[in-house]
Amino acid sequence: MKKVITYPISFEQIRDLKIGDTVYYSGPMGTFRDSGHARVIKEGLLPQNIDLRNGAIYHAGPIVGKDENGNEYIVSIGPTTSRRMESCEAEMIEKTGIRLIIGKGGMMEKTAKACKEFGAIHCAFPGGCAVVAAQCVQKLIGCEWRDLGMPEACWELEVKEFGPLIVSIDTNGNNLFENNKKIFNERLKNLIK
Repeated sequence: MKKVITYPISFEQIRDLKIGDTVYYSGPMGTFRDSGHARVIKEGLLPQNIDLRNGAIYHAGPIVGKDENGNEYIVSIGPTTSRRMESCEAEMIEKTGIRLIIGKGGMMEKTAKACKEFGAIHCAFPGGCAVVAAQCVQKLIGCEWRDLGMPEACWELEVKEFGPLIVSIDTNGNNLFENNKKIFNERLKNLIK
C-alpha cells in the first residue's frame, strides 16, 4: 500500500517510518537551498505564503517558465545535494518546526540528531527525475526572495503524491546513507584482504 504523508505532518504520521521505507508527500512545500537556509537562520526571515511548522522543504532549485498569459509554472525541479545544507539543517529544523526534508543523497550526524530530537525525517528523491517531480506540482503558490535568483529563491508549491521518497533519516536518528557507508567500507576491507 502506498504511504502518503499529508500536511500538516504530525509526529504520528512519521514516527513508525524506518530508513529505507518508500513514501510520498501531499501538501504545501517550499524550496530551500544554501541562500534560503541562510536567510532563515541568519536573518530570521520566514516565507509568508507557507507555514513551515509541521511542513516540508525540498532542497531544490527549479527551472520556472511562463505561459502565454505570463503565469509562472515549474518546468523541472530536480533535487540539490542535501549534504550541502548539513551545517545548518539542524538549526533549520529547530527554528521552523519542519518535519520533512527532501533532497538528493543523505545528510550526516548533526541533522540525524535534530531529526531525533525534534521529530523530523529526511528523505532522498532520486536524482535525474526533475521532470517527474515537476509533474507532482499541482500549483505554484508563489515565490519569495527573488533577489537570490531563480534556483536560490523560495518557491512555494502545492504538491500531490510527490515522490517516490526514500526515508534516509528516521525519527530515531537512524541514517541509511551513513549506515550503508560503514557496511560497504567493511566489505571493501574484506575484499582487499
